[in-house]
Amino acid sequence: METRVQEIRAKGNKDIKIGIIPGHFATNHSHVNYYVDLTGIKSRHKMARAAAEELAKKYAVNTAVDTIICLEGTEMIGAFLARELASANIRNMNSGNDICVLTPETNANNQMIFRDNTQGMVWGKNVLLLIASVSTGKTINRSVECLQYYNGRLAGIAAVFSAAREAAGMPIYSIFTEKDIPSYRTSPTTDCEQCRNKLKIDAIINSFGYSKIG
Repeated sequence: METRVQEIRAKGNKDIKIGIIPGHFATNHSHVNYYVDLTGIKSRHKMARAAAEELAKKYAVNTAVDTIICLEGTEMIGAFLARELASANIRNMNSGNDICVLTPETNANNQMIFRDNTQGMVWGKNVLLLIASVSTGKTINRSVECLQYYNGRLAGIAAVFSAAREAAGMPIYSIFTEKDIPSYRTSPTTDCEQCRNKLKIDAIINSFGYSKIG
C-alpha cells in the first residue's frame, strides 16, 4: 500500500506536505477512499513549525486565544502555534500572552474530560481547537460538547486537513482541503459505494495511522 503514496504540498508553503494513499479505509465514523498521512507534519519539528506559521496567519490579528486544545497528536504543532500567536508582533492580538496548550483525556465512556488541575485553563477561556484531520466533523462536535461542559469559549477550529467546511456552527480553517484531493470521498459505513462493489477494506485508520487488513 505504501508504494501508492502521492505527495501533496501546501499552496501557501511548499515546505508543508502530506501523503495520500488511495484505497478503501475504515475509520471510527465512516469509510473513506484515501488515507491522508500527516505523520511528517505531526512528528517533524520543521514541518510542524511551518504548519503552525501557516495556521497562525488566520488567527493572529483578530482572534483572542487563551488556550489551544490539541487533538489527534497535534501537540507539537500546537506548541509552535502558541508561540506564533504570542510572538512580539504589533499585529498579533495575543502578543506577549502565555497561551496554554492542552490535550483532553478520554475516559472509559469515550468522553473527553479535563482533570481538576487543568480545568482552569479552559473555564471561561477563549479556546482554539486544533485537529489533524476532519472527515465527518464528529470528533469536533464531541470536542465542542466537552468544551461547553467546562465553560470554555470556542474561538476557532484549525486543522491540517479538512474535508468539511464547518462544524459546530463554526468554519474550519485548514491548510489542506478536499480541493487538494478532488476525488476524496467519505461515506457512512452503511452507505459505502466501495462496500456495495464488494471491494475489501485495505486498512483500519485513526489518528495514529493505519493497520493493514490481510
